[in-house]
Amino acid sequence: MRVDLGGQVALVTGSAHRVGKAIALELARRGVNILVHYGSSAAAATETVREIKSLGVDAYSAQADISTEDGVETMFTALREHFGRLHILVNSASNFQKRHLLEVSLKDWQATINTNLTGPFLCTQAAAALMRQNDPPGGVIINILDKGALSPWPEYPHHSVSKAGLWMLTQVSAVSLAPDIRVNAVIPGPVLKPAGTNMSDEDWAKVGQKTPLQRTGSAEDVARAVAYLASEDFITGTAIHVNGGEHLW
Repeated sequence: MRVDLGGQVALVTGSAHRVGKAIALELARRGVNILVHYGSSAAAATETVREIKSLGVDAYSAQADISTEDGVETMFTALREHFGRLHILVNSASNFQKRHLLEVSLKDWQATINTNLTGPFLCTQAAAALMRQNDPPGGVIINILDKGALSPWPEYPHHSVSKAGLWMLTQVSAVSLAPDIRVNAVIPGPVLKPAGTNMSDEDWAKVGQKTPLQRTGSAEDVARAVAYLASEDFITGTAIHVNGGEHLW
């Protein structure tokens, strides 16, 4: 059965910009009120809140370090005080650090694991408790993965391990939180140029040529997949690839 998302509340971590912002805006277009979480991008978060409100729903921003227990509690305190309820959690915030395995320091390892896996774990626990206060009880959690979750990514070893863990957390949570809370994942492929790079349009197009569809996608493709998983109530414990078939090669 398709769920009407109108009037629901979503928390999208890392939603000040890039894929997280696209997800927040897509949910807002479907009538969802949004808590915009950000780590350090205060100006971008303010702009995202403005854009969401222009769509006719409510939005509020909260700064928090989700790699810590205190940070997650701060974020959920803001959520409870402003909205008082939660129906959708999207764990989108991510640490993406390039290193060779032998160059990964313990500090690098812990920072990546804490942001990409521990943070979503803590958010899952807090969200489940709040979702079960709904009438009727329930909600949906959607985790944003990447290709490192399912196959080794040697340029990003600690990132790959963290996302593989997040995929297992998705599956464990789907079983543990059923039947009232569904948990799924989305695995984006080449939808945005890597952050912090000056990749040319020509080089970006070449990335797309390596997929069966021979083109790149967009953050909005990912956002629509998230909205689909939020609104379809017989899907749990699964992952949708949004990558032009990249995983087949």
